[in-house]
Amino acid sequence: QVQLVESGGGLVQPGGSLRLSCAASGSIASINAMGWYRQAPGKERELVAGTVRGGHTKYADSVKGRFTISRDNAKDTVYLDRVTLEMNSLKPEDTAVYYCKAESGVTTETWGQGTLVTVSS
Repeated sequence: QVQLVESGGGLVQPGGSLRLSCAASGSIASINAMGWYRQAPGKERELVAGTVRGGHTKYADSVKGRFTISRDNAKDTVYLDRVTLEMNSLKPEDTAVYYCKAESGVTTETWGQGTLVTVSS
């Protein structure tokens, strides 16, 4: 089983930056992919950025060039995996609850509890 803990959300002005972090523990050797999703009020949850084993990444068109996802398989910490989302040039339309997701095994998905990002002046 995989457990996810997110951190880093908050209030930021338009044009500002935030960093979201998602720490995975448990059966991290089984994780094939990790990613960040977001859900704005009244909208469906959507993929923001994802990374798979081997380092390939993908981004939603709306965040390309502004957001960067990175994954840290800490070599000195066997039981911890971490994925970070660097968000720059934030816009009001980036306001949402951001969720971390890990895909492991064949069909198992694990979601974090969500962290709120508010972009407003």
